[in-house]
Amino acid sequence: MGIFSSINIAATGLSADRVRLDVISDNMANVNTTRTDEGGPFRRSRVIMRPRVESPYWRSPFLPQSMDNGIGRGVRVMEIQKDFATENPLRWDPTHPDAIKTGPREGYVELSNVDIVTEMVDMISASRSYEANASIIEGSKAMFQRALDIGGR
Repeated sequence: MGIFSSINIAATGLSADRVRLDVISDNMANVNTTRTDEGGPFRRSRVIMRPRVESPYWRSPFLPQSMDNGIGRGVRVMEIQKDFATENPLRWDPTHPDAIKTGPREGYVELSNVDIVTEMVDMISASRSYEANASIIEGSKAMFQRALDIGGR
């Protein structure tokens, strides 16, 4: 594993967590949206992440293949999915412009399926993950600086 692998791994985590926080903030901003461009109420989005399996980092020609264990390549965002599994709650409001006009649900407004409590928990989790990755980068930087100080004597 190269000297900068820990920073590269943490950087992928920082990038993925930033996307996750952006999606969470979009969900929270649209919690009361009952009409979208696609039609219907806003649907909650979620980020799908997977470990990186390709080799995006530079490999030292001096490191034997047997010593390169292949782990620690980080994480990447695979996709951002809309949540169609969770049903949208209904609220009785026949005066609302988006109220259902006909059928058994006449007078009801279909609301967004975003749950603020779930989004807040996800936001705290993503924030803590972001902080952990930032701490890894700071720790690696301090370790490299200390190694340079020792070697410079």
